[in-house]
Amino acid sequence: MPSSTSEAVRVAVLADSDTRWKWGALTARRIAGHEAPHDSAKTSDESTDTPSESIELSGFLLRGRATPTARQLAEVGVRADELREVTGNEFLRAIKDGQYDIVVLALVGGAVQAMLHGLAALALPRRPVVVTGYVGVVYEKLADGLLLRHGADVVLANSLHDADRFREVYEGVGADASSVTEAALPFLGGAPYTAQDGRDTVVFAVQPSVPESRTDRTYLLRRLVEHARLHPGREVLLKLRSKPGEHTTHLEEIPYQKLADKLPGGLPPNFRLVYGHMGEVLDRTDLLVTVSSTAALESLHRRVPTAVLTDLGVREALGNHHFLGSGLLTSWDRLDGGHRPAPDPEWLARQGVAADGAYDTAFDAARKRVAELLQSPGLPPLAPYYTPATAPGYLPGILARHHLGADGTPLPGAAPAAEVSGVRRMVREAVRNAARGAYRHGVQRVAPVIRRMGQL
Repeated sequence: MPSSTSEAVRVAVLADSDTRWKWGALTARRIAGHEAPHDSAKTSDESTDTPSESIELSGFLLRGRATPTARQLAEVGVRADELREVTGNEFLRAIKDGQYDIVVLALVGGAVQAMLHGLAALALPRRPVVVTGYVGVVYEKLADGLLLRHGADVVLANSLHDADRFREVYEGVGADASSVTEAALPFLGGAPYTAQDGRDTVVFAVQPSVPESRTDRTYLLRRLVEHARLHPGREVLLKLRSKPGEHTTHLEEIPYQKLADKLPGGLPPNFRLVYGHMGEVLDRTDLLVTVSSTAALESLHRRVPTAVLTDLGVREALGNHHFLGSGLLTSWDRLDGGHRPAPDPEWLARQGVAADGAYDTAFDAARKRVAELLQSPGLPPLAPYYTPATAPGYLPGILARHHLGADGTPLPGAAPAAEVSGVRRMVREAVRNAARGAYRHGVQRVAPVIRRMGQL
C-alpha cells in the first residue's frame, strides 16, 4: 500500500487484445489517480496517454490469438512504464514478485476467472486490489460473462443501465453484488460536434464479428458504396479495426478490405478505407453509422449524429437490440434520403453517455472504492462465485485452458523456473510468431472454405 499520497500507486494491467489493453490502461489511470481527470473537452489519449506521476503502470499482454501487434499498440496510443507479452502463469509470477497495489484484468470472462483463482492461490501476505469490467456494450452472454468476473474487488459497469443488470445477475444466484461499481467507458472524450462549412463526412464503423456472414458484410459494404455514389460531394469512410492477419477482441474471418477489392464496379473516388484512432476519425465525422459498435457511444458522447442500422434486422446476434429506445435505429434507405436520427435523452443518460459534462465525475465512485480498499488494513481472500463445489463441471476446464489446476496453482510444466534470454528467447519468439501466423491463416482462409464445403 502506498505510504502517502505522493507515493506512486503500482498498477498491473493484463489485457488480451488491443481494445482491452486500451480499456484496461485508461481505466487504471482513471481509478488510480489522486484526482479526477477533468478532460471532457479533450480526447482520451490527449489527457491520459502520458504516464502520471501518481501511478506506475506495468502492462502485460496475454499471449494468445488476439495478442496485439506493434502497429495495433501504436494505433491505440496508450503507453505504459513497461509492456511485455506473457502467459497467464508468467503474469501470476510477476504479481507475486512485484508488490503491485492494483491489478486490472482486461480480459475475456474465462481468462478473468482463471486469473482470479490463480491470484487467490498465491496467498500473498497483502494482495492487490483486483478490478475488472467490460470494454464496451454488453449485449450477449450477460450471466455467463458476469459470473466469470465475479470475485474481483471491483466489477466496473459502464452505465447505470449496466450496473442495475449486473447486480440483478449476482443477486439472482445469491452472490455478493457489492463489487459492482458504476463508472463509464474510460475512452470517451473529445470536443463536442460542430458542423463545418464545406465538410460532409459519413463514417461506417465496422465490427470484426458483426455481422458474421459474407453475404451480410457484402451487403453493408455495397450499401455504403452506393451511398457514396448517390452523394458524390460527400466523403464516405469505411473505418477499419485491423489489417488482414491481425486480430482484435473478436475474430474477423471476412475482412472488409478483401470484400472491397472484389466489389463489382470498384470504389468511387469519394470512398476511402481508413485506420487510426477512433477519436481522430470522429474529429471529422458528420454522421457515424454502425450496426452496434461501441463507437456509437463515443460518437454520441460528442453529440455527433449517429445511426444504428436495422437493414439486417434488430437481433440479439447483431447487438443492435441494445439500442432499443435510443431513437437511433434506422436504415440505409432512410439515410440515403437525408434522415438523421435524434437520440433519446433519457436513454443516453442511462447508458453513461454524458454529453452534458457529467463525465468528469463518472469515475468518482470507482476511485473512492479503490482508495478505500487500498487503505484497508487487510483485504479478504478472493472468493469467486465459481468454485470446484459450485461449478465442478465447468470451472476445471476454464482453469486448465490457462494451465491452472483446480486449486488455481500452475499445472506441472506450466511455469518455467526463469525467463529464457538471448538466442533461445529469439528462437522461441520466432516460433510463436510463425505459429500465430499459421493460426490466423487457418481462421481466415482454411476454416471458411471448410464451412462452405460442409454446406454443399
